[in-house]
Amino acid sequence: MSSPFSVLSLKNKSQDPLGFANDLGLNFMQWGFCGIKDHSIDKELVKEVVGIFSQFFSLSEDVKKQYYDSSLGGSRGYTPYKIETPKGGASPDMKEFWHVGRELSPDHSYQQWMPDNYVVEEIPNFQEKTQELYDQFDKLGKTILTSIALYLDLEETYFDGVVNEGNSLMRSIHYPAVASSEKGERAGAHEDINLITLLIGGHQSGLELLSKEGNWEKINLDDDVIVCNIGDMLQRLTNNYLKSTTHRVTASSNEVLTSRYSIPFFVHPNPDWFIDTLKSFVTEENPNNYKEGILAEDYLRERLQEIKLI
Repeated sequence: MSSPFSVLSLKNKSQDPLGFANDLGLNFMQWGFCGIKDHSIDKELVKEVVGIFSQFFSLSEDVKKQYYDSSLGGSRGYTPYKIETPKGGASPDMKEFWHVGRELSPDHSYQQWMPDNYVVEEIPNFQEKTQELYDQFDKLGKTILTSIALYLDLEETYFDGVVNEGNSLMRSIHYPAVASSEKGERAGAHEDINLITLLIGGHQSGLELLSKEGNWEKINLDDDVIVCNIGDMLQRLTNNYLKSTTHRVTASSNEVLTSRYSIPFFVHPNPDWFIDTLKSFVTEENPNNYKEGILAEDYLRERLQEIKLI
């Protein structure tokens, strides 16, 4: 197992919060990525959820499409094969996926932006298990953001009110077996939209990041490691101090003959959070690259249009 970036133990965060934050930040500065071990994500639960979605993606197209609503822009439920397309890309990704979002009360003001989750009646314990894993990811994302805040010389609690009810998404992806003659990639080169992304390692190889030198670096880690990477919203907030790194999912001629499953968790802010460049990262040498701030929900919708989800 290997990666160009470090794998940090979350145990060190409690023992040396600033040291952990600095190590995390240095990896983000160099690679835009970092590995996290000794976290609270339950490996057995992950296996259960992968099994649940293996069952779901094996259902007929007619059944799966009952859980697809094109008007939602992929924000909840099922998104069929070859719809999402990398920004600026010519070919859609060779994948289908499912989104689980935050559960809200019926009268919550965010209901206008964050629709209800779908429940797959054909699969027992679907809602219970997927929501349990969502909640574990959500907690870990908030924990990592406290360390990012420290690295940025902000109050440790800076992001607490930013993501407490954020429009975060747990995406379960199925990359089906494909013919070698088929055009496109499993996931073409792209950057993530959100603040940070968490990804469970160890399922199958294929994830690669683009280094500052222009080389594709393979990421292949044990299944007890969470891969964390910077998204464009955090890049924008920090005036490109922390940059989101281009990455992709490829497959060798042998790997493309088998299915691949992946579960990333996209940590999003509250939809009404106004993304405005931190003044501490605007200098004479690095003027403000984003002079106009933008509402998180508006930014998200702009990007969803670019990747052809709406």
